[in-house]
Amino acid sequence: MNQNLQIPGLQIIETADGSKTIFNPQVGENYHSRNGALQESEHVFLNSGLRYYLADKSIEEVSILEVGFGTGLNFILSANFCTLKSVKLNYVGIEAYPLQRDMLAGTGYEQYVSTALWQAFMEHYSHSLTRQVNLNSYIALQIAPTPLLNFTWGQQFDVIYFDAFASANQPEMWTAEAIAHTVRYLKNGGVFVTYAITGNLKRMLKALGCKIEKVPGALGKREMLRATLL
Repeated sequence: MNQNLQIPGLQIIETADGSKTIFNPQVGENYHSRNGALQESEHVFLNSGLRYYLADKSIEEVSILEVGFGTGLNFILSANFCTLKSVKLNYVGIEAYPLQRDMLAGTGYEQYVSTALWQAFMEHYSHSLTRQVNLNSYIALQIAPTPLLNFTWGQQFDVIYFDAFASANQPEMWTAEAIAHTVRYLKNGGVFVTYAITGNLKRMLKALGCKIEKVPGALGKREMLRATLL
């Protein structure tokens, strides 16, 4: 994968909660909800995923796999939370078409996390596309610049953030093959979260041994899906 690939026509836009996202004309979709990029990321991934997994547990280290690293918003919110809680975070993102560093810098996401964390993310972003980087004493990041089905890794994860573009625009990310390939990297007792919820997705995850929960969705969506691998 060409890590320096420039996706043509990307536009930074403001969402309803004042936070920004990026519109990708090649896919015809935004990287985050127009109803609020920040509120969606916090609700679906940070709160319903990571914080849910950590609740009532005494855990010093957690691992997250994100399908669709995109703008990095889910990562920096999770990294900021773990740093504040003194929890070590091993984070791996899958992103077939990594965004340019300058595009990420234009999102304004630095206002939602510590200055030190944001500066470390900006400094090490390009390096994270080829190797694991440590942003501070708690946070390790690596981005795999590859299509999902080409992704291979030598470990499983506690939490999976599934943040691919919607099935209407990127149906190949929501096939039984793609979901099964993703869940193979989830530990027993691990949590899978995504903003979407469809009957087909629920059936696929149940067939893979997951317990399914309907969770209230982010602003603009009635429900989302959370699954725990039994």
